[in-house]
Amino acid sequence: MAELILEARGLSFDYPGGVAALDRLDLGIRRGRKLAVLGPNGAGKSTVLLHLNGTLRPRSGRVLLDGVETAYSRAGLTRWRRRVGLVLQEPDDQLFAATVAEDVSFGPLNLGLGEATTRQRVDEALAALGIGDLADRATHMLSFGQKKRAAIAGALAMRPEVLLLDEPLAGLDRLGARRLLDALDRLATAGTTLVFSTHDVDLAWDFADDVALFAAGRVARSGPAAEVLADREALAQAGLEPPLLLELGVRTREEALARWRS
Repeated sequence: MAELILEARGLSFDYPGGVAALDRLDLGIRRGRKLAVLGPNGAGKSTVLLHLNGTLRPRSGRVLLDGVETAYSRAGLTRWRRRVGLVLQEPDDQLFAATVAEDVSFGPLNLGLGEATTRQRVDEALAALGIGDLADRATHMLSFGQKKRAAIAGALAMRPEVLLLDEPLAGLDRLGARRLLDALDRLATAGTTLVFSTHDVDLAWDFADDVALFAAGRVARSGPAAEVLADREALAQAGLEPPLLLELGVRTREEALARWRS
């Protein structure tokens, strides 16, 4: 079994007004895997991603990176975010520079990298997302799908070991979603650990290696995608139904057995 690269232990967090978002949550992320954080709206999926790169600080509990507790000092957060990147659900919350290349270059330049090294990272990140031709395009002139890929390229230029993505397919049409998944699959093949939140069980079945099923701010069950998504009881407790392809497979098998018995 792959080693854990990132862990949440006993995380609890409340939003202003005493709204509980995480309740002593434990989560382990295995190196080099694609983990779907799966659950209904309000289950704590986005909140936990914001904790996993230090954007939010828990009321109690801790986050570990390679088994070492992370620090919330300025230097600690800088080291943390070099290794763990975050892409928000709305790309307009992340894109701010005039052009795509300028936006993607912000992270490397902020790390103190030279112009030549930064340019190389920008070119590599844009190529990885298939948007090299958009380098000089104004960010406000991009389509929604192009903005999504530009935001991911900005995180990728930091060369994180772990990339967190909040609802990466939200707002995309079928073609845009397929292009983005292809790009993310290439990143995973190259060794990047991916963690993405979703309420789409079919996406988790199709794309994830592992699944963490969220309900009421806790992990109800986690493990290999095929095992978790076959657990009807756990899915029902989270208000979800089994993946369509799994249901079709079960139905086909049951019909075949019925024909054989008859």
